[in-house]
Amino acid sequence: MKKPKIFSMSFASVYPLYIQKAEKKGRTKAEVDEIIYWLTGYDQATLQQQIDDRVDFEVFFKGAPQLNPNVTLIKGVICGYRVEEIEDELMQKIRYLDKLIDELAKGKAMEKILRK
Repeated sequence: MKKPKIFSMSFASVYPLYIQKAEKKGRTKAEVDEIIYWLTGYDQATLQQQIDDRVDFEVFFKGAPQLNPNVTLIKGVICGYRVEEIEDELMQKIRYLDKLIDELAKGKAMEKILRK
């Protein structure tokens, strides 16, 4: 079966779109980064390295230091799919990130987004 196009897209090409989406709604790049750090375990230096290396989403998530154990608390619909029901592990991780960025753009408090 053919892999979805998003798997081979570079994270660096989508990252500015996450920031743009957040900033349009009065949120910040720092908040986008905080979400990514929380979800993946990357820190500022390692995230920047992934961006500089223009890794694709598959490599980005495969190289993530540690997926947050609370990802199972992320629920809801994104792109027409319930994130908790997505069977492909990589697609689910990508959609988790999409869902968190969506929540940020919708004005949700960071404590709720980060499932604290």
